Amino acid sequence: MSARVPFRLGLTGSIGMGKSATAALFRELGIPVHDADAAVHAIYEQEGVAPVEAAFPGVAVDGRIDRARLGPKVLGDDAAMKRLEAIVHPLVRARERAFLEAAREQGAPLAVLDIPLLFENGTTGRVDAVVVVSAPEAVQRARVLARPGMTDDKFAAILSRQMPDSEKRARADFIIDTSRGLDDARRQVAALAARLCAGDDDA
Repeated sequence: MSARVPFRLGLTGSIGMGKSATAALFRELGIPVHDADAAVHAIYEQEGVAPVEAAFPGVAVDGRIDRARLGPKVLGDDAAMKRLEAIVHPLVRARERAFLEAAREQGAPLAVLDIPLLFENGTTGRVDAVVVVSAPEAVQRARVLARPGMTDDKFAAILSRQMPDSEKRARADFIIDTSRGLDDARRQVAALAARLCAGDDDA
């Protein structure tokens, strides 16, 4: 393990693979986890409200950004999306830095950065290693299609925006296979956490 404390483990995985459940398993072990999606939600209710409303007038409602109003203004418009990302991404990074500093002050040997589009956004430089949460395609499909309101077309559209699982697995330093149930995933997470906390970060 590098001299940096804590070791920054990037957690990612495609839809239906069990990433959120895996993040919860790290939390069970007392390991700090930073959720990038949750950070964006918080930013839309706090420090991001004024700059996002200034860039996209009419999207703030009752002191928070209304995603239903924001979506149509940026979806399918690359320039608008870039304007939004230029506002939000630095705020997410600031929260991430504060999270890592708090973990360092607590003496945590390991911290997890839960970043859904870690590979897609080209931000692997933010972490020391990457763990990909994965499962066979049939398991993934069954899980996703069981969600309320999900259809084959919606599932296909989501997958089209995500890097194929096979490529994520090829790029991963570590893999958590969630296809054998929660208890088995818990054992995998515990083994990986123990390994990294002990300073063994060789893939």
